[in-house]
Amino acid sequence: MWIFLNNSFLSLVEDLDNPDYLMVRARIEGDIESVFPGAEVTYTPDFDYYYRTSIPKKEVAKYIAKMIESISYSNFKNSVKDRSRHEAYFDVWDVMRMEGDRRV
Repeated sequence: MWIFLNNSFLSLVEDLDNPDYLMVRARIEGDIESVFPGAEVTYTPDFDYYYRTSIPKKEVAKYIAKMIESISYSNFKNSVKDRSRHEAYFDVWDVMRMEGDRRV
């Protein structure tokens, strides 16, 4: 599962070593810690996601629920303050808009 937040982009997948945990992965340094303070993040330069940590599924669900409950914007793209991240997210938005148009 990909999760785009206004301050981080995360990939959540099953932790193959522990089915009660998720492998939380990120491409940008600090993205995991911005959602999961205190997480022990490992730098993995040989993988496509450079940063990763394993967190219990219930804890991930709790943090993501808090993020949802704290939404206070009516336009997600405008809530992204980091210019570089905003541009990257806009590119994803545009590709998905084109895909939606293609399917109409």
